[in-house]
Amino acid sequence: MNRHLEKFLSYLEIEKNYSTHTILNYRIDLEEFHKANADLPIDKVDYLQLRKYLAFMRNRNLKPRTMARKISTLRSFFKFLQREGFIKENPAVLLMTPKLDKRLPHFLSEQEVASLIECPKLEEVAGPRDRAILETLYSAGLRVSELVGLNVEHVDFISNLVRVMGKGKKERLVPIGNTALQAIKDYLDHRRHKSNVVFLNKNGTRITDRSIRNIINKYITQTSLKMSVSPHMFRHSFATHLLNRGADLRSVQELLGHVNLSTTQIYTHVTTERLKSVYDKAHPRA
Repeated sequence: MNRHLEKFLSYLEIEKNYSTHTILNYRIDLEEFHKANADLPIDKVDYLQLRKYLAFMRNRNLKPRTMARKISTLRSFFKFLQREGFIKENPAVLLMTPKLDKRLPHFLSEQEVASLIECPKLEEVAGPRDRAILETLYSAGLRVSELVGLNVEHVDFISNLVRVMGKGKKERLVPIGNTALQAIKDYLDHRRHKSNVVFLNKNGTRITDRSIRNIINKYITQTSLKMSVSPHMFRHSFATHLLNRGADLRSVQELLGHVNLSTTQIYTHVTTERLKSVYDKAHPRA
């Protein structure tokens, strides 16, 4: 099993170009499967054995999305083994994925975003950096991993573009607004540490995902917002506000770096205010 697992993970990294985080999830799921079936050779695993394993996993009260991921992992793994000739038949081909409810992403209103972005005090040491972080998250709709990975050469102050490394190690160019660019420039001009990395921690090294979350939590406590706000919520708000103001779905897909349009379609929920506005304008008896 271990030999096949390493070959599969190498395939995901080299040929499929999957991210380190995604590959780690595949490893965890498959090592868990191996632990539960350690005495069974991989070519002896059949559909019934997989069903027994999944029943065992369901008894742990895992969430449907977690179960769906584990089934997807098994399906991909055995498909790879069959294609490479390690097994004759794929026992996972008939596994059914549980039906999942579509979860609408939580987002902030335009006023809530503005109050958060304007919260950092520019006269404080960390203020300019924190303002630039919040401006950039919202202005470019970046994933937090894309934000922390930014280097100075990735920011084009003339063309108003940032070059980011997205999921699957895919690069894309994203427009960024003048306000966010000015915030980045002010921060870079006045920070103590010189580095090719855009966002630094107090020690002068690249800031981490966790630090970004802590920064947001810090300013949430200073505002009147009574909610939990993650860095990703800025991305949700970015997409929602663009669509609410008339941007087309295909353009938003490109801006977010989604491979499939269906991934972007979850943002086609609209606020009650916009629904009422459309109704008032369009319905003859409104």
